[in-house]
Amino acid sequence: MRVRRMLAAAAVLPLTLAAVACAPESDGGSSATDPADTSSASADTCATDALALKTPGQLTIGTDSPAYEPWFVDNDPTNGKGYESAVAFAVAEQLGFSKDQVKWIKVPFNNSYAPGAKDFDFDINQISITPERAKVVDFSDGYYSAAQAVVALNGTKGAEATSLADLQGLRLGAQTGTTSLTAIRDVIKPDTDPAVFEDTNAAKQALQNDQVDAILADLPTAFYITAAEIDDSTIVGQFQPETGEQEEFGMLFEKGSELVPCVNQALGALKDDGTIDQLEQQWLSDVVDVPVLQ
Repeated sequence: MRVRRMLAAAAVLPLTLAAVACAPESDGGSSATDPADTSSASADTCATDALALKTPGQLTIGTDSPAYEPWFVDNDPTNGKGYESAVAFAVAEQLGFSKDQVKWIKVPFNNSYAPGAKDFDFDINQISITPERAKVVDFSDGYYSAAQAVVALNGTKGAEATSLADLQGLRLGAQTGTTSLTAIRDVIKPDTDPAVFEDTNAAKQALQNDQVDAILADLPTAFYITAAEIDDSTIVGQFQPETGEQEEFGMLFEKGSELVPCVNQALGALKDDGTIDQLEQQWLSDVVDVPVLQ
């Protein structure tokens, strides 16, 4: 509990300094793009019993496993704890579903934005909205804006970096399929190819084993890594993956899903009544100042 409270007091820059994500490489860059058609849905179309669902009467939500903090807590999306779990349940409630009408299924991160039919109504897993992904899947409006962060061990050359240029000569790594990996390749452009890891756990282990000088992740994940998982580690800084572009996480849908406008309507209501801001403060907070690498 003390770790979570510490994270809640130390986890994300104000949006004016943010710009990121883990999220949880991609295909063509990390800039945000317009989500699927967000035109207002009629009340009849978005009535709970009229929603276009995979299973009538049940909202099926996908995410990866392990599901990392601070996005989820105890690797259990069903408990409503962690920012993305809480947002998902809040959207479900807006759509008219009780907690026991929500089913979570495991969806590996890279599979989520692959072309083709989906087993879920939407997936929530720090998935950045990108033009390439939007060619084969649909996205909701953004529910979080973040920034790429660089994590290194104290006392190493990775921790001494003060600019993007300083990172070019380092051994860098990130999880496969993430915009963190894309940011290394397209923004930092290191002298050597980045190390690519199956998941964040493998990337963290490589950092501790001196296989890399630094790893990249979205800023909230970086805060959790440095505060609770890797002793004597530090956040070197954060940066925008695309100059002038704010990267956002969106809920992901099968291409052509009729559910998108209804979820956007629910998300809009949660933004208007302050719920999204409250959940962000509770689970991510915005009081920590992190150097911006340029």
